[in-house]
Amino acid sequence: MAAPAQSDLPGQPGQPGVGDVTVIDDDNWTAHALCRTGNGELTGVFFADSLRDIARARAICVQCPVMLACLEGAIARREPGGVWGGQLFSGGRILTGKRRQGRPSAAPGPEDQMPDIPVPVHLRQYLRSA
Repeated sequence: MAAPAQSDLPGQPGQPGVGDVTVIDDDNWTAHALCRTGNGELTGVFFADSLRDIARARAICVQCPVMLACLEGAIARREPGGVWGGQLFSGGRILTGKRRQGRPSAAPGPEDQMPDIPVPVHLRQYLRSA
């Protein structure tokens, strides 16, 4: 299955919900998540091994109004992998980073440019080095 074009992804400027910082009080926060498209088209992006897809997933998360609830839920569930709340998980813990396999290139490409999403202070105990 081909990955959706960048312009087809939710969370793009001009779409509803982008930049919203509304606090979601209900327990059904997943209904407000930008990654929830209803047909699973973003599953490959959020559960990929490639740096390019991980960066795309994190770029969606950084604009999501329920990013913190997603991150806290993933920690509580000890998610085995994937991008949750803007962070990369492995073995139920947040990875501090991920490197490309092989030798680093002299000029990093756009796929090496991960959005910087700091882990909230109260969740830093769940960090794990790669």
